[in-house]
Amino acid sequence: MISEDAPMDPRALALSTAVAVAEDPARVGDFVDVHSMDDGVSDYRFVCLMPGYEGWQWSVTLFHDADRGVWTVDESSLVPTDKAILSPEWTPWKDRLRPSDLSVTDVMGTLADDPRLEPGVRQDGPDVDRDRIEAASVGSTPEVSGHSVEVSDGGSIPGSSATVSADEGDGIVSVPVGTASAADQESDDGMDDHASLTTEDDAEDDLAEAIDRFSLARNRVLSPQGRSQTADRWYHGPHGPKSMSTRIASGNPCSTCGFLVHIQGDLGLQFGVCANMWSPDDGRVVSLDHGCGEHSQIEPPESPHLWVQSKPAYDDIRIDVIDQRPREESAQVEMLEQMEDGDAQEPSTEESASQESLPQESASDDGRE
Repeated sequence: MISEDAPMDPRALALSTAVAVAEDPARVGDFVDVHSMDDGVSDYRFVCLMPGYEGWQWSVTLFHDADRGVWTVDESSLVPTDKAILSPEWTPWKDRLRPSDLSVTDVMGTLADDPRLEPGVRQDGPDVDRDRIEAASVGSTPEVSGHSVEVSDGGSIPGSSATVSADEGDGIVSVPVGTASAADQESDDGMDDHASLTTEDDAEDDLAEAIDRFSLARNRVLSPQGRSQTADRWYHGPHGPKSMSTRIASGNPCSTCGFLVHIQGDLGLQFGVCANMWSPDDGRVVSLDHGCGEHSQIEPPESPHLWVQSKPAYDDIRIDVIDQRPREESAQVEMLEQMEDGDAQEPSTEESASQESLPQESASDDGRE
């Protein structure tokens, strides 16, 4: 707006504008500063005294027309300072949402560039990333002939120097992955070509087995970031070592429970699935150091051998007064009751006969006398 009659003092014009916007002179405080901008624009600041706006300032922007010698009010507003109390920064809905906010009918979907996933692996692809296959399989404990097998961290995909160790009796048998035996590596020069062909064939077979065993041929699989986030979420969740059930488990972790079902991959080093129908964790992923009160080694409590029936207790101190309803009168019922009462009052024939004979006998006795 343009004020033709406004005073030429820009500070007074800014103050009057701030008071007009605040609708109360008591809401506008002392002058703070003026910020000069380009093209003759100046920003005048005043302290805001409105309740709840501590640290805020009134901002009145003026434009100076040097040719006409007139000041024009551009806009006025409240602006926060470093000491102002502000609301938290706005967070997008997709970032505010938590898994607990969803119901069974809600569908979130998965982004194409979700960092928790990465493309799957195919053996017949042009570029097979063997390091990824090894990363997905390292840490798993596959069973080979009834022994526990571990792939060494320093190894690589079959065909390299990785070794598989299996406990056999009191000793440890180490076999290079992807090689037929140690004797093949020490063969003479005439067997080099045959050994190399055998090694390549074994490496391809082991590669296909790893892809099939860990289902790496899917379109997308968990990335290292996805596995790390999953492990952190599971471990610090209600089925980790810090839960209340673990504290009362009396030192019986899930790692020694017979109801624990192991899972493949590197997550199997730290987690398993509970299969005890009486456990509150049944069907859920639990950490190996988790625990509950239904461990397979916990024996059931002994039941008493004899069940003693306690004597009944009678309450003869308090009297319960029961309000009875009057009986409904019925002519048929009354007639039946009268008939029953009449039958009960009539003496039998023998009794009546005996009663009639008594006076006669007494009379005869009197005559004899």
